[in-house]
Amino acid sequence: MSIMLLILLQFVLVSCAPPRCDPGFRGQCKPTVEEKPKCTDVLLSYCDDMPYTQTMFPNIIGHKSREEAEAGAEYLLISVIESLLGGECNPEIRMLGCSVLAPRCEKEKVLKPCRSTCEAAHKKCSHAFEGIEMAWPYFLDCDRFFVSDEEGCYDPLEGLKADQDLEAFDSMEMLPPEESATSMQFTYHSNAQMISTLKKTEEQCSDIARTYSIGRSMEGRELLVIEFSSNPGQHELLEPEMKYIGNMHGNEVMGRQLLIYLAQYLCSEYLLGNERIQTLINTTRIHILPSMNPDGYEVAVSGIQDNNYGDDEEGHHYDTWNIGRNNAQNIDLNRNFPDLTSIAYNRRRQKGHRTDHIPIPDYYWFGKVAPETYAVMKWIRSVPFVLSANFHGGDLVVSYPYDLSKHPLERNMLSPAPDDQVFKFLARAYANTHETMSNENAQCGPSRAHSQKGIINGAQWSSFAGGMQDFNYLHTNCFEVTVELGCDKFPPEDELSLGWHQNHEALLTFMEAAHLGIKGIVKDEEGNGIKGARISVQRIRHDITTGENGEYWRLLIPGIYIVSATAPGYTRAMKKVYLPPGMHTAGRVDFVLLKAAEEPDMQEEDSTIPSIDSYDRFDPYNQFERYTLMANLSHNREERAEKPWWWSYFVLPGGPAPTWLLKHY
Repeated sequence: MSIMLLILLQFVLVSCAPPRCDPGFRGQCKPTVEEKPKCTDVLLSYCDDMPYTQTMFPNIIGHKSREEAEAGAEYLLISVIESLLGGECNPEIRMLGCSVLAPRCEKEKVLKPCRSTCEAAHKKCSHAFEGIEMAWPYFLDCDRFFVSDEEGCYDPLEGLKADQDLEAFDSMEMLPPEESATSMQFTYHSNAQMISTLKKTEEQCSDIARTYSIGRSMEGRELLVIEFSSNPGQHELLEPEMKYIGNMHGNEVMGRQLLIYLAQYLCSEYLLGNERIQTLINTTRIHILPSMNPDGYEVAVSGIQDNNYGDDEEGHHYDTWNIGRNNAQNIDLNRNFPDLTSIAYNRRRQKGHRTDHIPIPDYYWFGKVAPETYAVMKWIRSVPFVLSANFHGGDLVVSYPYDLSKHPLERNMLSPAPDDQVFKFLARAYANTHETMSNENAQCGPSRAHSQKGIINGAQWSSFAGGMQDFNYLHTNCFEVTVELGCDKFPPEDELSLGWHQNHEALLTFMEAAHLGIKGIVKDEEGNGIKGARISVQRIRHDITTGENGEYWRLLIPGIYIVSATAPGYTRAMKKVYLPPGMHTAGRVDFVLLKAAEEPDMQEEDSTIPSIDSYDRFDPYNQFERYTLMANLSHNREERAEKPWWWSYFVLPGGPAPTWLLKHY
């Protein structure tokens, strides 16, 4: 009975089943027709302000539905991009991402966004991603997912640009003219914000500003310089070049902020027609490195934040006094340059000794050379700098060479350089125009016992070897001083505005001092510039050498001088020069050297002086290259093992790891 029931049940199921598809019977089979994708409403909440309302799935990167797009790391990234980049490049990056994740749909057809818009955003915003060590998102690859105007693209930022133009118009009506240019925010800038500000300044003043990198820190952070010139990127004949360097010690931060503000100020004032700033930029090539030690700055910021949980202010100051001072290798960068001062002292009794263009001794390269030091040394050697200042904190004074005492035991002792009078003049130029530095009642720190109205000889104050200002003077044509900006190394944020107010006139006055003294060209009888000719000033045992095209600059204070020019194979030429007080531009003094046999006294002098070949031997054994290669390999391994702070936000349970976010993967 049960068997019959089972057979009957099978018969019923077969008879009730739909007829099988048999190609032999016409009309019995109907082919399956897949519905074509249609335009649908944009329902992604972070894309609801796009200049269109219809999209289509699959989208440009293959998400088949809105739900799949919302579940991806790509959509998560654009949803948090504002906080991730600290407000930078938002909503541009978000809207570009939406143009790929929820592309524009018209007449049942997907339209692709314009490549030119993507490329402009990449140029403007790539540094913001570098600042958090994140790779440029793959779905914003301008060549893969964006097309040209000829291919019928559309501008995904069209609505945004219209809003920005309207906002700009409104702000022009509301704000006075002087506030329409780049405004300074008196807050501490993170490394990413600093780079972003410099890039924005470059973009706003593209005719006179340029950013460029001189290298990277031990932890891979960019050492970014912003340059101001009437012809950025090129040296101009007889135009002096000067530099400012801040944050050499990572926890001494006022100089870093001042140099960021200075870059913004130079840009905005030039655009507003400030004649003084326009003259300065049109006649001087200015280089600004706000942070030489970005790694130390990160440590210093963390130390300050950690100590802010305590209530004891004295303890707070003591605990943070040296946090972040050194670089990531725990190297004090202002003790890491070659000690050329000792070499100069050891040669004092030699006939014909010199205190200029002293070569870097080979043994230096077998020590521990920081990548930041190496980058700055190469920079100093590659640009014909005339004048420089580096900024520190912990005192209120301008110090000048030498930094190393001539005392046999290196005890603090007045140790003037041959150009002592010039250095004092330069130091006073800054101290006297600073709001309080030359006021004895405002003095603070250990320099008070010996400083004179805000200036002091470095070795008399605190003797040390391997300093940057001595290296500049003894290795190149550049004269550098050190500016201590106050006894609080990391002052409260509300003091930044006061710091700018106290220093901005001094910053400008010191830059103008690059035009102090004389300048000119040394040529042969045929009018060709002579490179490497020596410019000597009687009674000052420190020479300047000519650069490309035979040009030179020689900083001198007002007075009467006997100046001579010499070069191997040429006769000596001499001129008497009078520099009256109040000169605002360097006096022009050219020389023409006649061919002659080398002078005997020159031969005798050269026997005690290393040849130019010795001077040109920069890292002759490639010690630093091998060292940095090992450091980079180690660093890359660490980066692979230790993911960035933001990584955990993008790793979704059960989903693939978004390794495309990792810069060094």
